[in-house]
Amino acid sequence: MPQEKTVAIGDNIRRIDAVGKVTGETPYPGDIDMAGQLWMKIRFSDRAHARVLAIDTQAAEALAGVVRIFTAKDVPHNEYGLVTKDQPVMCGPESHSQVPGADIVRCYMDYVAVVVAETEAIAAQAVKLIDVTYEDLPAVFDPLTAMQDGAPQIHEQNPNNILCHFRIRKGEMSDGWSQADVVVEGEYSTGYQEHAFLQPEAGLGYIDEQDRVTVVVAGQWVHEDQEQIYHALGLPQEQVRVVYPAIGGAFGGREDMSVQIVLALAAYNLRRPVKIIWSREESIRYHHKRHPITIRAKWGATKEGKVVAAEATLFGDAGPYNYTSTKVMGNANLTCIGPYEIPNIHIDTYGVLTNNIPTGAFRGFGGPQGALAAEGQMNRLALALNIDPVELRMRNVIHDGSIASVGTPFPKGVSMPQVVEACANQSYWAQAVDGWQPKPLPQPANPSLRRGIGFACGFKNVGYSFGFPEQSWATIELHGNCEIEQVIVRASGADVGQGAHTVFMQMAAAATGVPMERVRLMGHDTAEAGSSGSASASRLTFMAGNAIKGAAEKALESWQREERPAIATYQYRPPKTTPYDPLTGRSEPNFAYGYVAQAVEVEVDIETGHIRVVNVVSTNDVGKAVNPQLVQAQIEGCVVQAQGYAIMENLVSVEGKIRNPYLSTYLIPTILDVPETVKSVILEYADPIGPWGVRGMAEMPFLPLAPAIAAAVHHATGVWIDTIPMTPDRVVAALRQQGVGVL
Repeated sequence: MPQEKTVAIGDNIRRIDAVGKVTGETPYPGDIDMAGQLWMKIRFSDRAHARVLAIDTQAAEALAGVVRIFTAKDVPHNEYGLVTKDQPVMCGPESHSQVPGADIVRCYMDYVAVVVAETEAIAAQAVKLIDVTYEDLPAVFDPLTAMQDGAPQIHEQNPNNILCHFRIRKGEMSDGWSQADVVVEGEYSTGYQEHAFLQPEAGLGYIDEQDRVTVVVAGQWVHEDQEQIYHALGLPQEQVRVVYPAIGGAFGGREDMSVQIVLALAAYNLRRPVKIIWSREESIRYHHKRHPITIRAKWGATKEGKVVAAEATLFGDAGPYNYTSTKVMGNANLTCIGPYEIPNIHIDTYGVLTNNIPTGAFRGFGGPQGALAAEGQMNRLALALNIDPVELRMRNVIHDGSIASVGTPFPKGVSMPQVVEACANQSYWAQAVDGWQPKPLPQPANPSLRRGIGFACGFKNVGYSFGFPEQSWATIELHGNCEIEQVIVRASGADVGQGAHTVFMQMAAAATGVPMERVRLMGHDTAEAGSSGSASASRLTFMAGNAIKGAAEKALESWQREERPAIATYQYRPPKTTPYDPLTGRSEPNFAYGYVAQAVEVEVDIETGHIRVVNVVSTNDVGKAVNPQLVQAQIEGCVVQAQGYAIMENLVSVEGKIRNPYLSTYLIPTILDVPETVKSVILEYADPIGPWGVRGMAEMPFLPLAPAIAAAVHHATGVWIDTIPMTPDRVVAALRQQGVGVL
């Protein structure tokens, strides 16, 4: 037998799920079947905005093999929502809901009916036989139009379709503009982005041996899924169980409900297992997307390179329901002036309701949109001032003691100056007597190809923000006689592919002083562990790590008292955060941050408009790398996903309907598109309250890439492109408008 080795924080431990996933032995939700199972298909809305007057299911019910059709009248509490319960589970007449207008469909992804049949093919045939009578209502698809007086209203409780409006007011803008020697303005636009996770929405609902409604599904927070299910079904919490098998990617796309509630509804009523698997087309059409946001920005700086004033107005398309839009737009509001200490700031941020596809959580959570504008403005200022962009950042970046835009100090442990300096040193810059300067960049022999370099940086929260309650539970059990023979860890945080469960076990092994082989993890099941919170907000290693560490310390104390087994449960609660003041934005928005900087080299074909990302240097302060190879994997994966967002992924929505719902027409990066190198520079400046100094980091490398690419394109061609994705047609149009590539 191989000799057991104790585990340390910082060791490269192979992922516990690696072999099963590589060999195909690991089951995902779509792989799981039960004897006697039925199949489900969903009838989605045929309209962007309409009242459902009647649903005729007779023809569908007459089809041989159809077991039952559920509509709005069958849902005891016909409402759900992660932040606000503002969406019907199904839309239609006779709805039991506190949501006004539960008989109204407000976008094409709304559910109208659910068919359960003996086979998937029969269910698919039956949904087409359901006859829905609509009364069309006026629709609105442009956020700026939706805000105007007289525009069609999505919800009565949101005048002018304004879901949220956040303000930041710091200093005196008149003073800032009077001090500014240079003022630059820009308008930045971002598009939708599809999560494109490997496993489409799928699941199985059944009644378990303890008579609990059990849903086996992929998600990001088992206990939140459980809460939304038992609320909608009107059941006690203990009668609902949620289990996650392997998840197959999430990126925020599984924070909100897809099939969970309707699976539970069918299984509870039919007392038989019920299964569903969405097609890729259904997945792209009917789950939420990244927010398209338009940002109008105006910044001013002194000739010495001190940014003294920043104004911005942001408009985000929320679709017709909240999902996490209030939180995403709040984060964009915070990040749109970047990691810089600016004395005079004026920001207005609007989340606007439309009849488009709902938008919600996606890796970066408003930060990438904010960073595009902040870093675009900083790079424009550098050009206008004739100051190197790295040098200009070093003169303005936040540091310990800096006052944030919201008027309160950043949490201790700010490492932004060190991150920027390390990234510049490891990439295309060198420090001279008069500051940072770029190194010479060789150009291709082909005159149609131009190379350029760009730099950008950013910061993002670790954990929930703006007063949302934050906590994490963990239980540690120590089993054995004279020595600890087995450690059982109960922590329910979701491993969505990032390796969280490997890290949980590694932290538990390190905290209890045993080899990994002696650690067993019980998670992904509401029946086995308390809530660890969501796999989101770059929080799981930080939050679950603190909980596991605390539980281990208490369990070891019991072990020393010779309690066998020694069992301890610990709830970690970080420092509280506070919401924005509605008038000034003053708040303590977050208890910890991660910091990142990136340098990129691109090659632009001025004839075709194709951008090739050649090299990326991504520098991240992770506090402490629990498992460095997993950190490196997160950086590389994040960079490639951000590359798709920046230059390839163009989701087309026309009057609320997605026109390219296939991976053949919605293009994401493949192995042939990735950069030649992604150099991961991992810094470890300990976070004062992180477990072993850990900071979260999984989202941070997303933020700076698009603005760094935009800066590199400008360096190569002399043309700014402020709309992403920077697809070849957009690039060619921008180049030709500026006379680049014209024969």
